[in-house]
Amino acid sequence: MRFSPDEDARAILLPAFDTLDIMDVMAPFLEKGGCSVLIGETRAEYVARRMSAERLARETPDSFRAAVARLKTVTPGLIVAVDQELGGIQRLQGLVPPLPSLDEAHALGDAALAERCRATAAAAHALGVSMFLAPIADVLDGQNAWLRGRTMGSYPQAVARLVSAFVNGVQSAGITAVTKHFPGFNALDGDPALVDVSLHTPRDRLLHNALPFTAAIEAGTRAIMTGPAPVAALDRQNAASTAPAVMTMLRNDFGFKGLIVSDDLDAPATMRGRSLLETAIASVGAGADLLLVGGGPHLDALCDGIADAARSGRLAPDRLAEAAARVRQNAAGG
Repeated sequence: MRFSPDEDARAILLPAFDTLDIMDVMAPFLEKGGCSVLIGETRAEYVARRMSAERLARETPDSFRAAVARLKTVTPGLIVAVDQELGGIQRLQGLVPPLPSLDEAHALGDAALAERCRATAAAAHALGVSMFLAPIADVLDGQNAWLRGRTMGSYPQAVARLVSAFVNGVQSAGITAVTKHFPGFNALDGDPALVDVSLHTPRDRLLHNALPFTAAIEAGTRAIMTGPAPVAALDRQNAASTAPAVMTMLRNDFGFKGLIVSDDLDAPATMRGRSLLETAIASVGAGADLLLVGGGPHLDALCDGIADAARSGRLAPDRLAEAAARVRQNAAGG
């Protein structure tokens, strides 16, 4: 089946919302070719690393399931993503059995840990969720306000073991694991969601700390998310999510064949003074398949701009079509 650039432009976007009341915005997006949605958290919940008391009191498994079901009346094969991190943010807090604590995870054997992750994922799948933006594979061995309270350790081998068990567990329940944030951000001087900041870790240290990504790929992770800031050892100008060198490393050096997901393209360290449209075009042009963006009324104009770029040649039409096909394959369970 052939798709138009307008449909492909919508297929590659993963719009994020911090509420379940999104039908008015999402329905036209889905009707024109959208495939995905991120049901996320507020900035305050993100910073706190937990859901608010108000949300916990208001949301129930039934209300969450009903909101997803409404969206799926438009697009039955919709990718429904959430942040469900081992040791970090759990968007489904109070709605599904919790993932083990970090201390519990390190104490459990591989099979037992995978089973705990599978149980959480199975309950999420019953709510209509199909993708976890997790596990976090970054090895944090320096200061990093962005990832503090979200990572799984400071030793590559220990993190790799947890990453592998998580991927095996959640994907056995039908949930796509999105291992993040390639190539790994061990230390940052600021939060890339707030300021323009770069990673200055030498290449040999990057590769040393990248063991968890190798473990995730070996475990069959269906998706990998690139990071939101430039990695100076690979590309000083472009954030990982817009850098061809990072995508090439992931594809060629690490041998990853699955879905590449960008981090939030709205981040200052990713945009680096460009518009959101320019950043999106750069990201998909560099090799990303599914682009994480804030949801809202601007989606239509953003999609039109991406489609126009493909028609004019600023974005290779075949690259856009390839990205959209990979997203649709994931949505179909492939």
